[in-house]
Order: sequence, then structure tokens, then C-alpha cells
Amino acid sequence: MFRRVLTGSMAGAVLEWYDFAIYGVLAATVLGPLFFPSDSGIASLLMALATQGLGFFARPLGGIVFGHLGDRFGRKPMLVVTFLMLGTATAAIGLLPTYADIGITATFLLVGLRLVQGFALGGEFGAAVLLVSEYGEPKRRGFWASWPQAGAPAGTVLATAVITVLTLTTTEAAFESWGWRVAFLIAIPLLAIGFWVRRGVEESPVFREAQAQAAKASDKTGKGGKADKAASGKEHKSSIVLALRRPRQVLHGLGQRLGENIAFYIYTTFVIAYATTYFEFDRGDVMLAVTFGSVFQFLGMISGGAWSDRVGRKTAMMVPSGVLIAWAPVFFWLVQFESVPLLWVGVCVGTFFHGMLAGPEAAWITELFPTRYRYAGSSLVYQGSSIFAGAPAPFIAVWLVDSFGVGMVIGYLVITMAITFVAVATSRETKGVDLEKIV
Repeated sequence: MFRRVLTGSMAGAVLEWYDFAIYGVLAATVLGPLFFPSDSGIASLLMALATQGLGFFARPLGGIVFGHLGDRFGRKPMLVVTFLMLGTATAAIGLLPTYADIGITATFLLVGLRLVQGFALGGEFGAAVLLVSEYGEPKRRGFWASWPQAGAPAGTVLATAVITVLTLTTTEAAFESWGWRVAFLIAIPLLAIGFWVRRGVEESPVFREAQAQAAKASDKTGKGGKADKAASGKEHKSSIVLALRRPRQVLHGLGQRLGENIAFYIYTTFVIAYATTYFEFDRGDVMLAVTFGSVFQFLGMISGGAWSDRVGRKTAMMVPSGVLIAWAPVFFWLVQFESVPLLWVGVCVGTFFHGMLAGPEAAWITELFPTRYRYAGSSLVYQGSSIFAGAPAPFIAVWLVDSFGVGMVIGYLVITMAITFVAVATSRETKGVDLEKIV
């Protein structure tokens, strides 16, 4: 059964992240002029990236809603619901008329669908990662939990590969006219596949055991006195409220996610706009670099998750955090040579070590919270960081480089990654903890 759970969580995560990533890739290329026309190419790009960020602002709301429902009704139903919502919204974007067709209405519709994408993805981490973490053996939890976590780079690989193929097989005019729509409409067959895979997944034994314990406590309350009622009454509070009562764990998680999240979008989204707008890079070459970078990111996540089972979560995250601090200026120095091979080196090294940092993160965040509010707590950390990290990162980076130069973007990366390093260094070690005994 564990293999089926792992396959379902991983496959669904890849397909969901494809749906979410495809907008990010196209926002840096064609969506700006089509839905946010302006006399300034930079203005159109900034507006497209800002709309991309709206999806991140919807993610915490989705995390709150699905986190509460997942802690109350189970992880499995959320797997199916989030995927159906995200796939449907993605396919709908592929059918949207542009600004030239219906004016500002097209812009509002795109914004609305982007918000639906973000809301649905907000429940993804809790459902996919928690199921695997709660099924898997404690000694290898870092390794197994890193697989659905790796759905992000795997989905990005799929998204950028699709765009690369479309770019290479169509003319620029054809791609801007209808080619970009194909990338969104691929969500329809992916939706059918993902639904079939995920509906066969069973609920986690840790959650079922927690439900059984809660039922026993409820029965005891019905028979017992005030003390029993007061004790069991805690279980009926919102899981979001319970998670927020432990701000230390939430703050450690948010701090760790800050630099990690920003680095992810710098190396996979911002680099597309930066290399094609400020340097003479061909869009197809940059897409290919990001595609291979995402492969390295995937390998880094799996390696980092496995390594954390040996040396501990803290060491496994602190080492790549330090490397990423040192790599930030090197990366931008390499890009300025306008050499495709050096661009590949810069992107692939950055994404690999980002993967090494993010791989152990899945198990670590899971291990911060007890079962009764693990979904809510994990979602608060994972999706809450999107407001001030993932959402504005590409927008802020483009604005910084356009207004002050590349040095400010380097500082942006270094400072936020340093915060991540400190957050991890001051947290507790969680490797091998029994999830059922966390209180």
C-alpha cells in the first residue's frame, strides 16, 4: 500500500505543479503583452509577474481551508479536490480570449483563474507530503517525503519541456497566437490521469489512529465528568488555532522557507526574464537551461532527503543554505558573460543546492506538529511563506535589477538565505521522531 500512496502522491504532485508552473514560465515570456498590453515591455512583464504572485497570495487561504478540512476529514479527500480544482482552472486559462479580443475582462478572468490555481495548490503540500510521511518508516522519512516534495521541480521540468518543444516547433508568431494555449490545454488529459491515480490512495494510518483516539475521548466525555469534557473540548478547536498556539514552530518553518522559496523562483522563473530581457540569450536556450536545472533540482531534493536521514535535518539544510549564500554572486557573474554553457552551470548548480535544501524540508515541517493539527500547521508554514517569499520574488528581482542593478538582487538572495540558515540553526532536530508521539 505504501508504494501506491507514494506513486499517487508523487504523480499528483508533479501534475499539479505542472499546472501551476506553466503560468510562471509563460508569464515571463508571452502573457504580459497578451493580457497586460503596455507601451513598455518591462511594465507588461512586471504586471504579468505580479499576477503570477496573486496565485501565491491565494495559497495561504487554500492552506487554511484545506488544512482544517484535512485535519478533520482526512488527507485523501484533499488530494482529489485540490487536483480537480487546479487542473480545471489551468485548462480554462488555455481557452481565455486575450485583451485584444474582449478588453479588460480578459485580464480579470486571468487573475480570477490564477487565484483558483493558488487556492487549490495551497492544500497540496499537506495532502501529498503528509500522507507519505505518515505512511513511511521513521528511519527513512526524509527520503520518502522528499519524493512528493520533488513534484515541484518535476512539474517545472514538464512545463518547461512542453514550452521548449512548442517554441522549437512553431514560429514565434504562431506560438504567441495559439501555441501557448496548447501548454495550458494539456492539463485536460493530465487531469484525467491524476484523478484516476489519486482516487485509489487510502487514508494514512496515523490519521486513522488519531481519529480512533478522538472517538474514544468523545465517548468518554459522554459518560464522564467536567474534566473529561474540558480535555476533549480541545480537540474540537480549529486546527489552525491550535497550530498558531505554537508560534515557535511556525516561525522556524517560515524562516526556513524564506530564502529557500525565493531561491527557487530566482533560478526557475526570474532567470528567464532576466536573461532574455537584459542579455542576448535566446528564449529557447534559457528554457532548456531551466529544464535541465529542474532535473538537477529534483536530484538534489531526493539526495538531500536521503542525506537528512543520516546526518539529521538541521545539518542537511544548513550546508546547502551556506552554499547558496556563496553561489548568489557567482551565478549573476556567470550570466553576464552571455554564454549558454556558463548559464547552464549557473542555473544547474543553483537549482541542485536549492534541491538539497528543500528535500529535507518536507519531513522536517511534517515533524514540527502533532497529528491533530499537522495538516494545518504544515500548510501555514509552507503556504504562508508564499506571501512574502514566493509571490513577490520574481517581481521584486525584476524591479531591483531595473532600478538599482544586479547587485541589489544578489543582496536580496544573500540576506534572505542567511535568514533561512539562522532559522534552521536555531530549530530542534527532528530526525526519526515518532509522529504519533508528538504532542
